[in-house]
Amino acid sequence: MQAIILAAGMGSRLGKYTKENTKCMLELNGKTLVSYALEKLYSVGIRKLILVVGYKKDNLIAHVGSRYKDMKIEYVENPIYDKTNNIYSLYLAKDKLVEDDTLLLESDLIFEESILQKLLSDNRESLAVVDKYQSWMDGTAVTIDDEDNITGFFGKSAFNFNDVQNYYKTVNIYKFSKDFSKNTYVPFLEAYSKAMGDNEYYESVLKLIVTLERQELKALRLDGQKWYEIDDVQDKTNAEIIFAKSAKDKLKLIQKRYGGYWRFPELKDYCYLVNPYFPTKKMQDEMKAYFYELLSQYPSGQGTQRLLAGKMFGIEPENIIVGNGAAELIRGLGKAIDGTFSLVFPTFNEYPESIGYDRVIQFIPENRDFSYSIDDLLSLASKCDNLLLINPDNPSGNFIEKNKLLELANKLLDMNKIFILDESFVDFSTKGEEETLITQDILDKYPNLVIIKSISKSYGIPGARLGVLATSNKEIMSKIEKEVTIWNINSFGEYFLQIIGKYKKDYKKASIQIANERDRFYNRLKEIQYLRPIYSQANYFLIEVIDKFSATKLTEILLDKYELYIKDLTGKIGFEGKEYIRVAVKDFDDNEFFIEKLKELE
Repeated sequence: MQAIILAAGMGSRLGKYTKENTKCMLELNGKTLVSYALEKLYSVGIRKLILVVGYKKDNLIAHVGSRYKDMKIEYVENPIYDKTNNIYSLYLAKDKLVEDDTLLLESDLIFEESILQKLLSDNRESLAVVDKYQSWMDGTAVTIDDEDNITGFFGKSAFNFNDVQNYYKTVNIYKFSKDFSKNTYVPFLEAYSKAMGDNEYYESVLKLIVTLERQELKALRLDGQKWYEIDDVQDKTNAEIIFAKSAKDKLKLIQKRYGGYWRFPELKDYCYLVNPYFPTKKMQDEMKAYFYELLSQYPSGQGTQRLLAGKMFGIEPENIIVGNGAAELIRGLGKAIDGTFSLVFPTFNEYPESIGYDRVIQFIPENRDFSYSIDDLLSLASKCDNLLLINPDNPSGNFIEKNKLLELANKLLDMNKIFILDESFVDFSTKGEEETLITQDILDKYPNLVIIKSISKSYGIPGARLGVLATSNKEIMSKIEKEVTIWNINSFGEYFLQIIGKYKKDYKKASIQIANERDRFYNRLKEIQYLRPIYSQANYFLIEVIDKFSATKLTEILLDKYELYIKDLTGKIGFEGKEYIRVAVKDFDDNEFFIEKLKELE
């Protein structure tokens, strides 16, 4: 068995990274792609490699040499690499191809050795490695029948996103038997090149071959093995996470992204806080039905957005403003409200970072649950100009009921202090929406009250980026208005506000679902011997790691071993010298999977 790697291309989409070197010389986590490939090929027993070179070939040859350990390396040159595609590169290597059974690979891949092991251990003579099509993939797709026959090849022009659930992506790793190469592939390759020219792709030949009555080339489906095709800088960044050198490095890289995890379909995100039971499929279908109209047209300005948000919450539009997520509105708080702010720590860092730590008076509860009462808050309020409260709190989950909050608002009004209340997670509390303070009578009674709510989290639409701020304080509202642009909300967010009224019952049901699942999940978490979960009325738990691991080590292990991403709270204010994590509540299946993996670590 030999291997052929096609490495003649320029890789122009990688910009500066391929200015002086071909694609397979790209460094990923400190090592070139070709070095990764050499290691994997040698490890599975390949002792002869043919590299088809072209662009910056001298650099590649100098880097690789004529041997890797006792694996012999030969070169075939494509002198017109800039005028041809990979069909010509393979055509130039056709005499090598027919000499032996061959693994054929493209040079822009990084992959696990287990893929080659799976390929070589399969008794079928000629195989194309394929993987279920995912959102991050690009390029040729195939369809497959129950007997692993390839029933169709679909390039960019023939690709139909309505059929994406039926597609498999070609990984660009193949096993060709000597007979298949000699009697089928190379004759077709020669004929196709003669008829169609050199500016084509070798997969076009395979597309013809699979139409033959005799199916010599079968599909080999992957079942979780990792690989990545690197065409551009974004691919490079993604692949560096998937193939990080250590669990520590992988965690750091994931943490720096702050989202976009659809590029990592195996990742289960227990860090970010999203309602798994809403929107319903019917609501999703309604939004999909108007996708093009929403994509192609401008949203309304703030006036309309405020009408829609006021309707959603049952208050006057002049008392509410819509933000590009609650984060945009939080950013405006420090400018809109003067003076100092008291805040319970540990907390959601967006608040002190937006206001400025120099204007924040910290209060850290002196107990392991980080719980506190209204008396603690009143004592804290006496030391500042404004009191800021997240309720339920993040990350502690501490919750103060509505009647106590109104008592607090009354006293703060008498003290002439502004009361900023973030109730992003209140709908998940035991009494749900009944606990909200966003009502017209409350806003009218308490002009010192400013309420912030993230719609993204509780309604399960973080990608739409929606949040609201409600207050009857005209001066504060006027200042906040100046901090947002006329088109700060996109059309998808506006359409959500437009139709949410039809789905209020579904949302209430979804909130009850997550509250019930939270309580069940809490009891399951209590079974884990090395964890101490703290009860919460939000959709997450603050958990103390009491044995076996540090918080960081547990976070690294779960990510690296199981693709489970949780929030490591090490280093946050209030957790100095302590070991705490935060875990989101997801649906039953995901939560049970999480428990299963935690128990495996006992």
